[in-house]
Amino acid sequence: MNFIKTTEQDSNYTHLEKMSALELLTNINQEDQTVALAVEKSLPQIEKLTVAIVAKLKAGGRLFYIGAGTSGRLGILDASECPPTFGVPHDLVLGLIAGGDIAIRKAVENAEDSLDQGWQDLEAHDISNKDVVVGIAASGTTPYVIAALEKCNAKNIITGCITCNKMSPLAKVAKYPIEVVVGPEFVTGSSRMKAGTAQKMVLNMLSTSTMILLGKVQGNKMVDMQLSNEKLKKRAEKMLVSELNVDLTIAKELLSKYGNVRNAIINYKK
Repeated sequence: MNFIKTTEQDSNYTHLEKMSALELLTNINQEDQTVALAVEKSLPQIEKLTVAIVAKLKAGGRLFYIGAGTSGRLGILDASECPPTFGVPHDLVLGLIAGGDIAIRKAVENAEDSLDQGWQDLEAHDISNKDVVVGIAASGTTPYVIAALEKCNAKNIITGCITCNKMSPLAKVAKYPIEVVVGPEFVTGSSRMKAGTAQKMVLNMLSTSTMILLGKVQGNKMVDMQLSNEKLKKRAEKMLVSELNVDLTIAKELLSKYGNVRNAIINYKK
């Protein structure tokens, strides 16, 4: 089967420069509405990778996201939100980007073309076969990501990927590929748009489902969240008031004494 990059195919719209602001926004929104349906078609693939990730994390492993450009930034975003949301260590879910931390804000020329740097970046974190590595690349052709996953496969490290093209080189390398085919972008080739949205949705699904299956959510509440600002403290107080049927003063005292919602609930019920 020939590999065709649908992410690079011509937009369904033309003469964008002649559209009004409302026409542009309406058409972009119409395209965005197709993304969730594309993700839905990939649910069986997402499930398989989620189950593999949970098994490794339960056994003491870690989850790595690795990508370049927008894909790398989205992985870092998802990884960075796991500790405050679920109270897990900062090194449980890690995001790596071609070009290093400077590339989070500014593109690093040719970084994604390196065949060695991806594996070197993983090695810097003492990667082992206890871990899972998920490569993220809308195109499915990024050398930095593909080469890193090939090395992981050789080292018996579980690999997954998130891409937006069918039958891409990346999907062929990953043991657990996720292919979300969103079609041509509104601006031809601008994969930060629908492809980026699809990747963000899948990353949210992977990390959130994993954390729930690891016991980091109780009922539907983030009972292990870090109380790092006033908004989160008030959310935690509200949880305790509701869960324990206590007044706000007691809820505040419990949080102050026990540090998070889960510990407060456990100790109060004792």
